[in-house]
Amino acid sequence: MKQNLIIMFSCLFLGFSSGAEAQGYVKSVRMGGYIGNRIDACIEGRVKPQDADELVRQFKQQREKSLWQSEFWGKWVQGAIDSYRYCHDKALYEKIRKSVDGILSCQLPNGYIGNYAEANRQTNWDIWGNKYTTLGLLVWYRLSGDKRALKAASRLVDYVMGCVGEGKKPISATGLYRGMPSLSILEPVTYLYRYTHNKKYLDFAMYIASQMEAGPHLISYADRPVAQRWPLHKGDSWWSFANGQKAYEMMSCYEGLVELWKLTGNSNYLNVAETTFRHIVAEEINIAGAGASKECWYGGKALQTRPAFDMMETCVTFTWMQFCNRLLEVTDNTVYADCVEYTLYNALFAAMKGDGSNIAKYTPLQGFRHEGEDQCGVHINCCNANGPRAFALIPHVAYQTRDGAAIVNLYGPSTADIVVRKGLDVKLSQTTDYPLSGHVSLQVDPQRTAAFTLKLRIPGWSSNTEVNVNGEPVNGVAKGTYCSIERTWQPGDVVTINFDMTCHVQQLNGMQAVTRGPIVFARDSRFHDGSVDEVLVIQHNNGTVNAQCAPGTFSWLQLTLPAQKSIFTHPFSSPQEVHLCDFASACNDWSLDTRYRVWLPKTLDVQTME
Repeated sequence: MKQNLIIMFSCLFLGFSSGAEAQGYVKSVRMGGYIGNRIDACIEGRVKPQDADELVRQFKQQREKSLWQSEFWGKWVQGAIDSYRYCHDKALYEKIRKSVDGILSCQLPNGYIGNYAEANRQTNWDIWGNKYTTLGLLVWYRLSGDKRALKAASRLVDYVMGCVGEGKKPISATGLYRGMPSLSILEPVTYLYRYTHNKKYLDFAMYIASQMEAGPHLISYADRPVAQRWPLHKGDSWWSFANGQKAYEMMSCYEGLVELWKLTGNSNYLNVAETTFRHIVAEEINIAGAGASKECWYGGKALQTRPAFDMMETCVTFTWMQFCNRLLEVTDNTVYADCVEYTLYNALFAAMKGDGSNIAKYTPLQGFRHEGEDQCGVHINCCNANGPRAFALIPHVAYQTRDGAAIVNLYGPSTADIVVRKGLDVKLSQTTDYPLSGHVSLQVDPQRTAAFTLKLRIPGWSSNTEVNVNGEPVNGVAKGTYCSIERTWQPGDVVTINFDMTCHVQQLNGMQAVTRGPIVFARDSRFHDGSVDEVLVIQHNNGTVNAQCAPGTFSWLQLTLPAQKSIFTHPFSSPQEVHLCDFASACNDWSLDTRYRVWLPKTLDVQTME
């Protein structure tokens, strides 16, 4: 009975009112295959073992002056709650509940929950930590209906409102990075208004939005390259207020603006978020679906073949996925789902150790991973706290509903129970080895014969896709769109999809890389087929290559393709076999004795200067 009550509260506080039920919602998702494996490994190896009591202890004394340990509990608990929604593990639920009780006991009489000394509050990472604590409490409230959490979150935000605002210290002048960490508190403030209907929170949200313009100019600068909005001057510190390129915090602010658009209908808030997204895709996101160096935007897409310090922080990777999904949920644009798929298979899965026990802080495109250090005197770091949220996000992206339609965004062995509209439940089941092959069989089982729309994402990388319903072809299938199938469905109807899994050679700056479907491949020294740094020419025909893909021996997937490895021509120029594995598996034993490489040096041919 208690378990059923928890699930009911989960649906209710996620916004599924009777009106929302008419539009539909996803009741449950279970992922199998490789994706399901990775999600389960993260929950078992990273989420459950975390010492939550240690995270709570950081709030028992207020002595901090500059560090960010007050973010750790809020990050971990959000990932733990979303993991619970997925796996329904009772022990995990009790661990979460106990940690919330601990946080509630740390609230001061003035409403503050944090670890900063009074003289140092509203500086450095203090309001950023308040944001994560508020989010953690509100996510728990959505799951459990515990009104103590809602009250504590309200009191904490009331405390912040008493310290910053009109006639007080401007919130954009607090903290670091042009105030963006502090300004990102906009997201939980919008939730507070949604749950309490107290206008003071909407007024505060509007004030924060105005400060996003007064401080980092996130609205008027939306159509500028994200790495060029606030060029640092000589003498400016990278880790300072002057740096306005901090990737993670910038995207967090735009997520808050999307939530404010939902409340106000002011289309400008959504427009600037989408405009910034387009700049990030065009200028920053690399072949593995992530970006940033030293945690900041730097024009990295064009520079990705050149190793950079501290590439692809996992906090940036997760926030990029979350930003994309937030836009996906309110638009009909498949590009957002394409981005999430590409990122999860490559940058995200590459960041987690095979057994799920650790999530790398940085995951460059060559070399080896950077295991994150303990931070702020706590046995955790920002990426180990945040990374599980990315894995827990995957089921939410995989299946969605919108405007009365059931939507399939991600492919792989999985099942989903969906309320398409009030009174109509539908079960969707995928049988497939995707992306090893491009064939997907999707069984549609409505509780009764009924008319509704099924929307299938056709990835932008699949140039030729075939869709059939019960063996009959569907016309008008186009890449980069949803294939909308409106019909009267009967239990047992089967949709089959065949994606184009052609192998492609990407070229940039005298380098070459191999992609197939949503997967990026890399050379791995464990193949013992030559140095990962040697020059070669992958044999291709107008960018496509005849390569064999199969399950790997030490990796998930393995490619065998032809390449000219000699730097001499005749008679030593016949192609040889080269082996690559999926980037996520490349050297994922985290041994410093092995190396991998995505961008492979290409031998120059002076006859063509290519």
